[in-house]
Amino acid sequence: MQFRRQALTKLQSPEDLDLPVRLARPRGRLVLSVTVLAMAAASVWAVAGRVTPTVRAPAILTHGQGGYLLQSPVSGQVTAVLARQGERLEAGAPVLRVRTAEGESVVRAIDAGRVGALGATVGQIVRTGADVASVEKVAHPGDPLHATVYVPAESAAGIPARAAVDLTVQSVPAQEYGVLRGRVTSVDRAAQSAESIAAFLGDARLGEQYTAGGRPVAVTVRLETSSATASGYAWSSAAGPPFALTSMTQATGSIRLADRRPVDWLLP
Repeated sequence: MQFRRQALTKLQSPEDLDLPVRLARPRGRLVLSVTVLAMAAASVWAVAGRVTPTVRAPAILTHGQGGYLLQSPVSGQVTAVLARQGERLEAGAPVLRVRTAEGESVVRAIDAGRVGALGATVGQIVRTGADVASVEKVAHPGDPLHATVYVPAESAAGIPARAAVDLTVQSVPAQEYGVLRGRVTSVDRAAQSAESIAAFLGDARLGEQYTAGGRPVAVTVRLETSSATASGYAWSSAAGPPFALTSMTQATGSIRLADRRPVDWLLP
């Protein structure tokens, strides 16, 4: 009862009514002001700011015309291999000599190009329709390289015309020589199957590799040229690698999509 009387006496006493009430300490006001300013700045940035998203996907360097799988038109035993890997052949050039029941037959290149791989050796028995070589189409020895980036179909629609592309080439250490520069020239809106990729590149293994996560869209990239580099192409570093690039070299492409406002990701 003693404590209760003291509490009632304290409430009835007017001696503290003229003292100011401190709603917040100076440090608390500072924290509140900084929080409000930060929220205001974030709101302005979300509406007026711009973010450049990118999409990364596997890529390959080619001469832009694709390739083909050379198949044997006859069945028999290979008696001679007349072409070498990496050799450039004219259309109709001999590739293999095959002994058949009717006599010797020569397997010839269908179109001009560079031999990527030979799938037959001397003494091997080949069947009609067997793949005996992959040939990359190259009309002229000085044809420039292009890159084909196999982008997931759901990301292809957001790729703008002439979008900038950075290519990390497998055979070139990016930490030392940087990345290869390029620009998008076309986006194939039709999704690619493993068979269509294999037919274009002349390599069934790559067709399976690039479609492992679904059917992608082929994006063609023109490589930026430079007379100041040994490769003849522009790199993020000053000189790039001290050697030339070869076709059928694999890479990873990073394509810059159209700028977006940060608030767009919050809106339905």
